[in-house]
Amino acid sequence: GYANPFLVFHHGKAVIDPNIPLHQQGVGPHPHRGFSAISFIYKGGLHHQDSRGNSEHVYAGGTQWTHAGRGIIHSERPAANRLAHGKEQELLQVWVNSPAAHKMDEPTYHAATKENTPTIVENGVQVAVASGQINGTQGVIPTFTPVTTAMAHLQAGAVFTTEFPEHTNTIIYSLEGDITVNGTLVPARHLAQLSTTGTTVSVEAVQDARLFIGNGQPIEEPIAAHGPFVMNNQTEILQAFKDYQQGKMGVLIEEIPEIH
Repeated sequence: GYANPFLVFHHGKAVIDPNIPLHQQGVGPHPHRGFSAISFIYKGGLHHQDSRGNSEHVYAGGTQWTHAGRGIIHSERPAANRLAHGKEQELLQVWVNSPAAHKMDEPTYHAATKENTPTIVENGVQVAVASGQINGTQGVIPTFTPVTTAMAHLQAGAVFTTEFPEHTNTIIYSLEGDITVNGTLVPARHLAQLSTTGTTVSVEAVQDARLFIGNGQPIEEPIAAHGPFVMNNQTEILQAFKDYQQGKMGVLIEEIPEIH
């Protein structure tokens, strides 16, 4: 398990195949309930479509945040104007738990582009804050419990320091480039989970680095997870499968994009 309230953390890389239609690449329609499914896009672009009628392209530096609530079906395909944004796709898929009080809310979808994500710019440092707050910079995506997420770029030798509240969980991940976190070496593609007693987080880039910073207040509730659903007990999981099969999470008929 990861640092509560973070449930799943996946670093995905793909190269778009020019011989396969875009609407057959990426991830096809699938349901979620009870948590937030988030894509932090580092390279390329994603086309998000869902059963609530949302259809949006977001490119590198942007975030797509789906509060699944009582149930949503979504798909994530490579963005249609792929050539303008390169054939490489690189993103982090992160799942953040929702508290019981909000698991059955109406689903909502929030997107932040690179341009409208509040960004800290210092000497050799860029930190784009999607949700929560870092050093007084407030993210744009709402959360149910305190959850801070940020995409950062550090040039070699640059140092970035921030404070998080005590008794919260912090994870730092470098997609590319070795870093040190509070003096400890964290090689690229390794996840650092910090002790909950300290509050200061100091990251130094040993090499040019692209990072993810996450911090959250733990949700102290039982977790029952199965496939695409995260609830508090097994009965709720069975109900989720039933509701999905009965069409209660809606229907997603994907649009076929024009090729650019």
